[in-house]
Amino acid sequence: MNSRIEQIIEEIEEYIDGCKIKPLSNGSQIIVNREEIDELLTELRTKTPDEIKRYQKIISNKEAILADAKTKAEEIIAQAQVQTSELISEHEIMQQAYAQANEVVMIATKQAQEILDNATNDANAIRLSAITYTDDMLKAMEDVIASSIETAKARTDNLVNSLQGYLDIITSNRSELVPQELDAKPQPQPQANTKGTAALNSGTQNTPK
Repeated sequence: MNSRIEQIIEEIEEYIDGCKIKPLSNGSQIIVNREEIDELLTELRTKTPDEIKRYQKIISNKEAILADAKTKAEEIIAQAQVQTSELISEHEIMQQAYAQANEVVMIATKQAQEILDNATNDANAIRLSAITYTDDMLKAMEDVIASSIETAKARTDNLVNSLQGYLDIITSNRSELVPQELDAKPQPQPQANTKGTAALNSGTQNTPK
């Protein structure tokens, strides 16, 4: 069963995938509803501490498990000691009582140690599971954020490359236009021919059409 944090991350991914692409952005930008995305991010920030506290509580139960196991072990040993006292209370069966008492103590000690070992193993397993789950959850968040950054960067690079291509075309077109403008400008006439040119123009104007 997924945690609420994982559900929120999936909702954010689905929301981003469902957003409309901004016009003229070549797919590098999307249009988002700020209130909706803020609501998802706020819930994510709110739920994260609760999830971590829940797993910290599981880890803290290790002490309670060990304390309960210790209590049970002490009770077993106490019962064994009582049985030992009863067995050696009579002198005529003292040797038999010692043998039985030692056996009871050994069995009780072994059982107590097994309880402690099992409790320790269970507590460590719970702690490891909680840490692993928390790390997986944080890793998933890290992957989503890193993927979003890479996607945004790739889209931005594509946009810059497109704009650079347009700029190169415009620059090339301008360089082709400049020589034509220079060739179209009138060239200055030598000073010595100014009067002759004026007379020629005057004669041309007086010529009947």
